[in-house]
Amino acid sequence: MKQIKLQLPYIASACPVLAAGDKVLLSGIIYTARDQAHKRLLDLIRRGEPMPFDLSQTALFYCGPSPAAPGQICGAVGPTTSYRMDSYVSAMLEAGLRVMIGKGNRNPDTEALIHQSGALYLIAIGGVSAVLSQHIVSCETFLWPELGAEAVYRMYIEELPCYVGVV
Repeated sequence: MKQIKLQLPYIASACPVLAAGDKVLLSGIIYTARDQAHKRLLDLIRRGEPMPFDLSQTALFYCGPSPAAPGQICGAVGPTTSYRMDSYVSAMLEAGLRVMIGKGNRNPDTEALIHQSGALYLIAIGGVSAVLSQHIVSCETFLWPELGAEAVYRMYIEELPCYVGVV
């Protein structure tokens, strides 16, 4: 097991060889997307509309940040259970997604899709959301604010600690 600093966008051919269990300190622009956001993104894909951001240049973090306390950039940013997004992975990969961040296992078909597409599934540790929030440099509501915690947030992160789940 090794530790690697990884800057988005993720380009597998330009990255050191990763293996399950490797620690990754991820930096760059990411977007949050939980269940409701995935449904809306999938609707855009199915209608052939342009995506609101370039999936190939970023990561989707399966989380919904809690409201920020006064003077804070954002609230807690704990990952949500990833397998709930498995039904969306094929379409997201076809639309260019290369990095997903969440917690827990993926189903075997999703793991195969991630592996075959050269994508990367990173696991963020649950239960330490206050610690994870310390790696958020900026956080803004990006899409669908009416969804509250399930809105899409744009975050700039520095060395967010994750572990390789599927590569």
